[in-house]
Amino acid sequence: MKCPFCNADRDSKTDKDGVEEMMKRVEANDAGSMSFLGSYHHLGGKGGFQQDSAKAMELWKQAAELGSSGAHCKLGDVYYRQEGDMKKAKFHFGAVAMAGHEPARYNIGIMDHNSGNPKRALKHWMIAASAGKYRSMHNLLVAFKQGMVGTDAINATLTAYNNSCAEIRSEARDAAIL
Repeated sequence: MKCPFCNADRDSKTDKDGVEEMMKRVEANDAGSMSFLGSYHHLGGKGGFQQDSAKAMELWKQAAELGSSGAHCKLGDVYYRQEGDMKKAKFHFGAVAMAGHEPARYNIGIMDHNSGNPKRALKHWMIAASAGKYRSMHNLLVAFKQGMVGTDAINATLTAYNNSCAEIRSEARDAAIL
C-alpha cells in the first residue's frame, strides 16, 4: 500500500522504519501521528514502546490542540472511564461531536443518561443514529420499547438511520463483511 503523504511503498518497510517515519511526522506537528503515537504509549508493546499513560496523555493533548478528533476521543475516553472526570470527558467528546463525530455524540448520550438526563441523551442518540451510528439506534429502540420515545420520533430517526446506512453501502464493503 502507498503512503498518502510520501507515496512510498509501506509493505516493504519494517516496524522500525514505520516508527521512525511516525516520529518524523510527530516532530513535524502532525496531529494524526501524535494521536497514533499516544496510543502506542497508552497500550504499550506496540512499536517497541513501553506503556506510559502520562506520555500518551501529553501526546493526545498536543494532537487535540492541533485538531485531531481521534485524540479528543481518546482523551474523553480516558477522562470518562479511567479518571471519572465527567467535565473534561464531556469537553473532549463535545469538541468533536459538534463537528460530526458520531461516536463522541453517542458517548455524550451515555454520559447524560448515566447522570440522570435521559431526554438530553435521547437527543444525542437521535442525531448520532440519523448519521448511521448503530449503538445509538439500538439505545433509541430500547427507549422506544420503554415508552420514552414517541412513534413519530422513532420512525423519523429510523428512516434517517436507514438512509445513512444505504449511502455508505457498497459491494466492496458487503464483500468484506461476509
